Amino acid sequence: MAQLFNACEYLLDWRLSGGDGQRVAVTGAAGELTYAQLYDQVCRTAAGLRALGLQPEQRVLMLMADSPQFAVVYLAAMRMGAIPVPVSTMLRADGVAELLNDSRARFLASTHDFAGTAVEAAAAAPGLVGILAEQAPAAAPVPVHLLGALAAGPPEETVYPTVADSPAFWLYTSGTTGTPKAAMHRHGAIQVVCETYGTQVLGIRPDDRCLSAAKAFFAYGLGNSLLFPFSVGAASVLEPSPSRPGVIAGAAQKYGATLFFAGPTFFANMLRAELPPDTMAGVRLAASAGEALPAALYARWTSHFGADILDGIGMTEMLHIFLSNRPGAVRPGTTGVAVPGYDLRLLDESGTEVEPGTPGTLFVRGTSAATGYWSRYDPSRQVFQGEWLRTGDTYVRDADGYYACLGRTGDMLKASGIWVSPAEVEARLLEHEAVAQAIVVAAPDANGLEKPVAYVIAEPRASVTEDELIEFCRQALPSFKRPRRVVFVSDYPMTATGKIRRVELRRMAATVFVPSDPPTEAVPS
Repeated sequence: MAQLFNACEYLLDWRLSGGDGQRVAVTGAAGELTYAQLYDQVCRTAAGLRALGLQPEQRVLMLMADSPQFAVVYLAAMRMGAIPVPVSTMLRADGVAELLNDSRARFLASTHDFAGTAVEAAAAAPGLVGILAEQAPAAAPVPVHLLGALAAGPPEETVYPTVADSPAFWLYTSGTTGTPKAAMHRHGAIQVVCETYGTQVLGIRPDDRCLSAAKAFFAYGLGNSLLFPFSVGAASVLEPSPSRPGVIAGAAQKYGATLFFAGPTFFANMLRAELPPDTMAGVRLAASAGEALPAALYARWTSHFGADILDGIGMTEMLHIFLSNRPGAVRPGTTGVAVPGYDLRLLDESGTEVEPGTPGTLFVRGTSAATGYWSRYDPSRQVFQGEWLRTGDTYVRDADGYYACLGRTGDMLKASGIWVSPAEVEARLLEHEAVAQAIVVAAPDANGLEKPVAYVIAEPRASVTEDELIEFCRQALPSFKRPRRVVFVSDYPMTATGKIRRVELRRMAATVFVPSDPPTEAVPS
């Protein structure tokens, strides 16, 4: 018989048995709890959920800001064998209702900022039996149970007898380019990511304070804000309001953040906000994921703020980062090497493994992988291929085992008959002192052939023209790789998980070229 294992015990009970009860578990604008206080609230809330009739393996959808309440509901549900399902707080009511119905959730947990959305969504989810809320909303279509009352009820320390392979929680992948899919994660996956990336790469310590611009409703933020700090008795700095450079900088200083997590777009926004160099003075290390971190952006951020950045890649389906740079061994412009415990390979279109220096689609193998997508048979077969998971990213590996991202496999474009990596062109644009951010997508020219188009955000008060940037690229790149047009924008369309919506930029770029464009160039020899 398999050994019992519950992720809530791993993250919480083990802290108390290790003497961490009086250490701060969560802090921030929404309040502070020690590990002992968090344990008490989790045990009481788990008992309350059982009393409400929630059964093991039933779902609790979480429309919640990063807060102590988020941590309590997430841990309490897993403790009693139920399945918490954090979802994006950027969703509208119809999007929340879609996920309520898809997951067949029995309860919807909401913090006060999203109470109206929760009530509206609940009206369109006939399977929902109750709302868990901070305050009683008006005219709710189902019974409302106050989170404070649940956390103040009679305590019960019982843990549902799960094993490492038992279902623990679900995370929905972004639905901006298709139907949302719930990746189903097991209890044991939490220990895997904590003891691979968290311990062996990040080197998280009990005296760390973790602050994440990436929110806890998706995989990257969940690991940063809850899983990693709780695995060692560190503190999580939770910021409930939307992540903006000034807000995050203030939280870092007020609550003493030592580890900082964000994505490339947020790092760029911090530079654009012209924050003082000592803003992140207490941060000993930063981490980046979600998209490839350009070398020029890495250099600007680290030289301005002082802290180093570890660029890595993770996936909702793998729970967290499986490929990363290491402290003291960062190679800017690369995503580093395989995280201990994970195997990687690059395959060509025929499924053959490619040699170093040759691009291929990245596949990963590791025991943090989800068991599949909920009720999505065909997508599960396409992504989860035996022991291996297809990431959909195109990478190239050098002789030292360092991987460099060339973009999403579907984002690669072919100009003048030759494959072009958007990341390569973006990296060149970012070397220009007037460019804060750059995204390159394919657009059809007057002949219907793909050409690179760059969407650029300029540095504050910088002056640069389209022709200057095209010429700047021409000086360092083969002619066919240079952008044919540069479009200046103030921001980018974003996904609910903070990634740039390249599909939307491609749609916008479809009208960039005019019939007077010159004839198609000859294929370079």
